[in-house]
Amino acid sequence: MKPLTEQDIRTAFVNCTKGEAKRLSLPRDLSDRPWGDLDFLGWRDPQAPDRAYLVTEQDGRPLGLTLRCPGPGSWQMRRSMCSLCVTTHTGGVSLMVAPKAGPAGRQGNSVGAYICSDLACSLYLRGRKDAGAGGRLHESLTTAEKIQRTTANLAAFIAKVTG
Repeated sequence: MKPLTEQDIRTAFVNCTKGEAKRLSLPRDLSDRPWGDLDFLGWRDPQAPDRAYLVTEQDGRPLGLTLRCPGPGSWQMRRSMCSLCVTTHTGGVSLMVAPKAGPAGRQGNSVGAYICSDLACSLYLRGRKDAGAGGRLHESLTTAEKIQRTTANLAAFIAKVTG
């Protein structure tokens, strides 16, 4: 993923208002992110633990989603699998819910997916972050194939939000 600026990120959101995008908390370490190892930029809002954000590139342009999720204190301590990167965690996967874009979202419709609670899917599948005991299942896929699967899973989730 190519590095994003604050302006790139704020204008990328498709399922919130421009005012909401202007007010959301951005990561302070944008310049320090491992951009070459990211398939998407994901972060939790430190001021609002029930909010998370995800920005990826689609058709050569940034596309962002606002997400609602349970705060860290409510994570279940059972093993769960991320629907994007297929990493298993004990207490590290959350149901993240995105309001649908457009009129459907304004009517309260939403789409959910089980995603790594810290939104570090890209780092888990590349072995740059450890998910703990049993975090990555043994697979015969190459890292490139795992990346392709993750981006396809993310694209399918985005299509449900924007469709």
